[in-house]
Amino acid sequence: MINATSEASRTQKPALNFSQIINMNAGFFGIQFSFGLQQSSMSPIYSYLGADEASLPYLWLAGPVTGLIVQPLIGAMSDRTVSRWGRRSPYFLIGAILCSLGLLAMPYSPALWVAASLLWILDAANNVTMEPYRAFVSDKLDASQHSVGFLTQSAFTGLGQTLAYLTPSILVWLGMNKDAVNAHHIPHIVIAAFVIGAFFSLASILWTLKTTPEIPLTEQEIQTIRSAPSGWRTTLRDIREAFREMPPTMKQLALVKLFQWYAMFCYWQYIVLSLGRTIFHTSDPASAGFREAGLLNGKIGAFYNLVAFFAAFALIPFTRRFGPKITHAVSLTCAGIAMLSIPSITDPVMLILPMLGIGLAWASIMGNPYVMLAGCIPPQKTGIYMGIFNMFIVIPMIIQIFTLPLYHQSLLNGNPENVIRLAGILLIIAAGCVGFVKTTHAVTEKVH
Repeated sequence: MINATSEASRTQKPALNFSQIINMNAGFFGIQFSFGLQQSSMSPIYSYLGADEASLPYLWLAGPVTGLIVQPLIGAMSDRTVSRWGRRSPYFLIGAILCSLGLLAMPYSPALWVAASLLWILDAANNVTMEPYRAFVSDKLDASQHSVGFLTQSAFTGLGQTLAYLTPSILVWLGMNKDAVNAHHIPHIVIAAFVIGAFFSLASILWTLKTTPEIPLTEQEIQTIRSAPSGWRTTLRDIREAFREMPPTMKQLALVKLFQWYAMFCYWQYIVLSLGRTIFHTSDPASAGFREAGLLNGKIGAFYNLVAFFAAFALIPFTRRFGPKITHAVSLTCAGIAMLSIPSITDPVMLILPMLGIGLAWASIMGNPYVMLAGCIPPQKTGIYMGIFNMFIVIPMIIQIFTLPLYHQSLLNGNPENVIRLAGILLIIAAGCVGFVKTTHAVTEKVH
């Protein structure tokens, strides 16, 4: 008992105050601004460049495939990295630079294949940054602060994506012409939004690197890493062993994430097309109504992400009291009901109501699964397991990409509104699957 107590005291990390946790997570703002631009703008950009509705899922393949490959590899590599800049920091910076370059190039795409190719580069860069960032939070914070750390990260997800969705509308409010387009029908306000995103992507990461140093490795940890075999074969072996030794909680969360991420991909791909039909009565990408649908999606997307920003902080006491399981299940249910209602709404103002439910769920999706996960994985393999956990996000997306076109016409009548309804049903199923997840004591303990 004495040995266990002293071991716990040696491994306990210093508590960070709230401003330090904010600085630590600031870089996530830029990452999520980039993702927000993709969610709000890629389907319209593809449509402007001539893509048909049924093939849209295939054009979103870059994100999940790069996540599937990049994140586990980068996670394993960052676990084994020893450098003067730290374990995770080099990956933050490299990923942010590449992401900024991808954002600058994307809205100038002259053809569909160019935009699709650039998305592969952009998503690979985002994934190089994303996974070490998840591990960085777990590295830096004691278990007693995991819920605060990951839900604050979720709040920056909401804030970054709020501004990403809202930037085109802000530019219109500042005087830009919403109907001005380039030779490939891409609006100038979209081009400007991507340029702004490139700045935020790099600047926010630099802020975190400046304000939040990593916890230095001990000499023993450094020697252990350096004495272990290296090379890509070792990295693949580590990933394989991590799969074999995967904690039960992580396996149980895989089912939840299957349904919730299949649903979210359906929503992001088809919400603009759905709004175009239900609110503006058009399916023509060259029409003014379609551009209005894009702007409306930016506004409601900004609103649900703003809700997520505040909800992430509001969920902290609920997660402490009721645990991440109940909080997550309730949040997913609210979003499922919200998505089922969207296709029947014809007044843009009324869309505020379902966005409340989606925002609540988005805050929980980006926080509570990681709260459940962080308490059950060994700290020396945080990078690998965070990377593998991301596979439970991207595999459902890949499944969605290759299955939705198969029944888009036959079961959903080629109707974007039905895709949104499907997303609502899947979120409610995901909420039910949360009940099968068994968490550890470390996850559910209160934060003092």
